[in-house]
Amino acid sequence: MSIQTWIYEHFKGKRYEVVGEAFDGETTEIMIIYKALYNSPEFWENALWVRPKDNFLENLDISWKKVPRFRFISSL
Repeated sequence: MSIQTWIYEHFKGKRYEVVGEAFDGETTEIMIIYKALYNSPEFWENALWVRPKDNFLENLDISWKKVPRFRFISSL
């Protein structure tokens, strides 16, 4: 499955901008690089994150309902 770049919403409500895709240097697994669109006191404003693509695109069982971990919101 291809990923659309731009704004996604995590199932817990925070929003992120997908920066792009990259390969893990050791495993060549495709990773998603994304930036927080909020200030986190635990990390920092606009912190960058990386997650395996399969994990980013997976559906979760929340309250007996399948929901995407990250839901596409819009283009910039």
